[in-house]
Amino acid sequence: MAPPRPLIDDITAEILLRLPPDEPEHLFRAALVCKPWLRIICDPGFRRCYRDFHGAPPLLGFLHRRMVMQGDPPARFASTTSVPEFPHPGSDGRRTRPLDCRHGRVLVHMLQHGKGRPGYLVWDPVTGDRHSLPPEPKKMDWLICSAAVLCAADGCDHLHCHGGPFRVVFVATHQRKNVILATVYSSETGAWSVPVCLDDTCESYARHMRDPDAPFSPNYTPYLQPRRGTLVGDALYFTVRWRNAIVKYDLGKNRLSMIDPPWPPPNVCSIALMAMENDTSLGFARILGSSLCTWSRKEEVVEWVQYRVIELEKTIPVANREDKPYVVGFAEGVGVIFVSSGVGLFTVKLNSGQVKKVDKSRKYFSVLPYMSFYTPGMTCILS
Repeated sequence: MAPPRPLIDDITAEILLRLPPDEPEHLFRAALVCKPWLRIICDPGFRRCYRDFHGAPPLLGFLHRRMVMQGDPPARFASTTSVPEFPHPGSDGRRTRPLDCRHGRVLVHMLQHGKGRPGYLVWDPVTGDRHSLPPEPKKMDWLICSAAVLCAADGCDHLHCHGGPFRVVFVATHQRKNVILATVYSSETGAWSVPVCLDDTCESYARHMRDPDAPFSPNYTPYLQPRRGTLVGDALYFTVRWRNAIVKYDLGKNRLSMIDPPWPPPNVCSIALMAMENDTSLGFARILGSSLCTWSRKEEVVEWVQYRVIELEKTIPVANREDKPYVVGFAEGVGVIFVSSGVGLFTVKLNSGQVKKVDKSRKYFSVLPYMSFYTPGMTCILS
């Protein structure tokens, strides 16, 4: 006698549940096998179990930022899977500049010519949802900026952040004053907050500004790097150019402060901040010689501890002897560091040291990894 249909469905679901999420094609192909499989895979309960079973959302692709002098990057969402690239908001020819990817969303600076100030777009590549934001407050009057988009849903585990409220944190160096400002946009209020300021009242910032070795001292400008911010707990972290000093924005306290990087402070652009140890501590990565070195900041003793060293000489190919690999980003949750060389862009897994090429050689400064579950049954607009 054949087993009852519900039992077969349960066994099938258990098997499908184990298909790896970092290659969505597997589930999509399985959904085409037969109608019962399609029904199982598209069921909201299965999708919820699939996310819970696999934990952190997988890396689906990335965008990237360049340094100001390098110009804007191509309007392209680069897929790291076999799924076609999602259509970029700038594919219609409008000038855009990606700022961040996080919690299933992409933050894009929508630049324009003529009258009016540029605004912002929060875009969900998987569902196609788009939310336009007004420009930041005029009081910001910024010279160089960075920004982060965050899920704002209470109690969210960030495994399925599609839809719902969000926040955008905008941090920038002031155009004329030697201060750093921050303001927050809330999708629930539809408005930006009153800017807060990092100035000489912060002891570590005052010490940084008095550094006699800083460029153009005593007229040094704290140039905030246009690098992706890192979220650890209830704080976001950014860096300034000189010695990669770290700017911390505390979301709960609405306060800016500054902390020092690992000693000796590297005066190089090729570093990455990252979330370490189950996203509970701040990490720092850079390449020394041919080794990828990482540090973790221990808050209880306020010091940096070297975390891991991965030898890259035989794993990251270079174009010539002068070509040196450099760090350009980190994907939280999946433990992946992005390293660029004259041969291409590579991912390095921290737990195993495994290296994978994900794109050809380009001008990279800050990779913006996009992580999300992508399963049949989710609304998607593809080209």
